[in-house]
Amino acid sequence: MRLCTITLDDCPVAAVRDPHHGFVPLPALDPTLPADLLELLRHGLDAALTERLAARLAELPESAFHASGDVHIDAPYRRPDKLWGIGLNYVAHADDLATPHPTKPASFLKGAHTIVGPDEPIVLPPEGRRVTAEAELGLVIGRTCWQVDEAEALDSIAAVCPVLDQTAEDILQENPRFLTRSKNFPTFFAFGPELVTLDEALAGRPLEDITVGTWKNGELFRDNVVAHMTYDPAYLVSFHSRTMPLYPGDIIATGTPGAVVVDDGDFAECRIDGIGRLRNPVVRPDPPQYAEAVPAYLLR
Repeated sequence: MRLCTITLDDCPVAAVRDPHHGFVPLPALDPTLPADLLELLRHGLDAALTERLAARLAELPESAFHASGDVHIDAPYRRPDKLWGIGLNYVAHADDLATPHPTKPASFLKGAHTIVGPDEPIVLPPEGRRVTAEAELGLVIGRTCWQVDEAEALDSIAAVCPVLDQTAEDILQENPRFLTRSKNFPTFFAFGPELVTLDEALAGRPLEDITVGTWKNGELFRDNVVAHMTYDPAYLVSFHSRTMPLYPGDIIATGTPGAVVVDDGDFAECRIDGIGRLRNPVVRPDPPQYAEAVPAYLLR
């Protein structure tokens, strides 16, 4: 199942996208469910629920669907409890940077103020003269997990999604202790357009075969398969659940196959086969206009 948040009548609402027919607001499928996607994850998005929603979807008349051109797709949600990022998780990417491979996941946290959705601008700050965009596979946590064994970790993932994680690389190069600062400017975490439940994302193939690609201005910069991660998704969920509890809606961005430098006028993209394509324009306002260029909703 493919879940997203769309704007209808100036109001965001959780929706299901049928690839053949269009979008259906979640309340039209089941008015007892939350109309907010984050609240739906907290309510519980399991196989039984998705099967029930799929059966209801198949019964709807064509008139119940909204065409792609009639809706605006937002970020799936704006205020998760935690956003985890993983650095240098593809062997080849660490080799590119001539950096020793981490002996444990090199993780960091990002604030919810960094979140933007598809087609929303990535706003480059005056402090970051060299910013990279990094396409990543996002793991969306579907239930609270704490001290989870690796063998059971994938059961805690409700869905996956494309992610673009941004880094002010020149700040990070000043001092590796500046990682949090370099990663946490507003608009430095894009995700969407859809959350794809794990059963649909895999569709009979192993998770390790999924290809993640970083694109810029319509050209592939670097791609790789999940099998070439140093630490695979199950390990990442288990590892981080042993540090702190993971809650529904938390996202683990699993690392990039390649970080591409972006600047004003560029378009950064994450493309993941069978899962989706996330595309965001990049803008660099003049320094006096930077504060106004950051979307006001990120500051509330």
